[in-house]
Amino acid sequence: MNRNDALRIVNEYIKSQSLVRHMLAVEAAMRFYARKFGEDEETWGITGLLHDFDWEIHPTLENHPQAGAPILRQRGVPEEIVLAILSHADHTGVPRQTPMQKALFACDEVTGLITAVALVRPSRSLADLTSRSVRKKWTDARFAAAVSREDIARAAADLNVELWEHVDRVILAMRGIATELGLDGSAGAGA
Repeated sequence: MNRNDALRIVNEYIKSQSLVRHMLAVEAAMRFYARKFGEDEETWGITGLLHDFDWEIHPTLENHPQAGAPILRQRGVPEEIVLAILSHADHTGVPRQTPMQKALFACDEVTGLITAVALVRPSRSLADLTSRSVRKKWTDARFAAAVSREDIARAAADLNVELWEHVDRVILAMRGIATELGLDGSAGAGA
């Protein structure tokens, strides 16, 4: 399994550009943490890229991501990746034990919050975004209401990374692909 194989799966199952961008953001963050922890960047990146591949066909907690696991196995996705994907959702009962599993959980929700904050800034860019801006939105329960701050804080702690350092790291990782994420400011505030 390589990135091109993973992208084929993503393109087959996902039509929403915003969901693809989310998966790319998680991939970038996972690659960052793989480098930081001296792990296999390709495996970690593919895990991030595939983690929500089945959301459009299984958009409920009763089915996602567990109903997608057999599809991944049929496609030859390594079991360590499948287990990490299963572990990123508390309701599956698959415990997060490995660094990769913990990193996936830690990178998932926070990328959504970072994206939401970037999109409401005049620049619509990650270039000038810091954790300080994210912190300002943190306590506003109405802002990005679907994003669980509790999960983000718990995931950073499980990864043994201070919360705001984690946010800064994920912003940095996402900056590397800002154009792909539509967060490079090219759309401008008036778009």
